[in-house]
Amino acid sequence: MLRLPTVLHQTRPVSRALAPHLTRACAKDVKFGADAQALVLQGVDLLADAVAVTMGPKGRTVIIEQSWGSPKVTKDAKLVQDVANNTNEEAGDGTTTAIVLARSIAKECFEKISKGANPVEIRRGCKNCFIGCCGGGLSVNYSRSCSHRNS
Repeated sequence: MLRLPTVLHQTRPVSRALAPHLTRACAKDVKFGADAQALVLQGVDLLADAVAVTMGPKGRTVIIEQSWGSPKVTKDAKLVQDVANNTNEEAGDGTTTAIVLARSIAKECFEKISKGANPVEIRRGCKNCFIGCCGGGLSVNYSRSCSHRNS
């Protein structure tokens, strides 16, 4: 079993310095632009690194220290709830892979946005790509938009 702080100390010395920014939740602390994108990407990296070790048939267990209550023990991809829940509802499996892929997609999107790409066009391109790859079986909303485009 791995404790998340131990993993962070071994793999990312930068994460220790950034941890206060990732755990602080102040209503008046509002970030925009490149600063906000960098913090989101660091959070995605942190979660994906914690979940990545759980991949495969012999995935390792991770213990996540919480500021309240007892530590959370996980061996699956419950950390990024939206990605994991949607994947589980549609496919029944693959939640860990979905989280690792979400990290890669987020990195590429933020890289393109930082080079001046239009975020709306990037979102539209990702959505069209997902519809094309999955044929419209992603969700009700994606199915509707896919059938609308095919008619």
